[in-house]
Amino acid sequence: MIRTVIAGASGRMGRQLVRLLPEVPDLVLHAACASPRSAELGVDSGRLAGGSDSGVSVSGDLPAALRGAHLLIDFSTASTSIANIEAARAARVPLLLGTTGWQADTEAALVRAAHDIPVLQAANTSVGVTLLADLVKRAAAALGTEFNIEIIETHHRMKLDAPSGTALLLGQAAAAGRESTLAALRAPVDRDGVARRDEQIGIASLRGGDVVGEHEVHFLGQGERLVLRHSATDRALFARGALRAGRWLADQPPGRYHMADFLALKS
Repeated sequence: MIRTVIAGASGRMGRQLVRLLPEVPDLVLHAACASPRSAELGVDSGRLAGGSDSGVSVSGDLPAALRGAHLLIDFSTASTSIANIEAARAARVPLLLGTTGWQADTEAALVRAAHDIPVLQAANTSVGVTLLADLVKRAAAALGTEFNIEIIETHHRMKLDAPSGTALLLGQAAAAGRESTLAALRAPVDRDGVARRDEQIGIASLRGGDVVGEHEVHFLGQGERLVLRHSATDRALFARGALRAGRWLADQPPGRYHMADFLALKS
């Protein structure tokens, strides 16, 4: 059995992970962690997730929770990402990181950790979004700069980061299709009075209501438009994708992985 630790267990995604973990063969809940300041410390994680008691109480000590663990799935907060990455590396526990809105040094911490443990970082753990990113890359390569690219993402009003990690993932896929980077091709947010260049990639963020997540990638040409779209209607799909990918990750050697590796997508 793969003894699994959930970081961010008091959040919406964390609760989903705890609740759905028994659905995945070989995974067993080893520990559930939250901020040391969380009001849910000591509460049974299964009950907190809206199910029956799991026998695992919410803890605020991640390094201690990782002792004897085989997998860490982290959906906590951007402010704790680096500390959690270092804790997983020190404990030699495979890490799936689903947190977005990173701090500046998070990427460097992931690179260091990947020398010692398998690390899968995913802005979105949906199987559908992973396939969408692959399709976006292929379309951008095939259509060229004769088609302008605009990405529109919509989320609930409480989402803090904008653009979303998924929108950036799709932008990176589009830029890769054009053999460049999003940093080089991203259009400025304020385009008032400035004509866009053909090669630029625009990203627009909408926030409101209780939208789980919608992403559209528009390829706009002369006389025609191609739209690739993904809609999430149930947050549970992200948890199920993360748990399945985590189960796969636990058997991998040290290195850097992505959801496309889990799905064995070959662009």
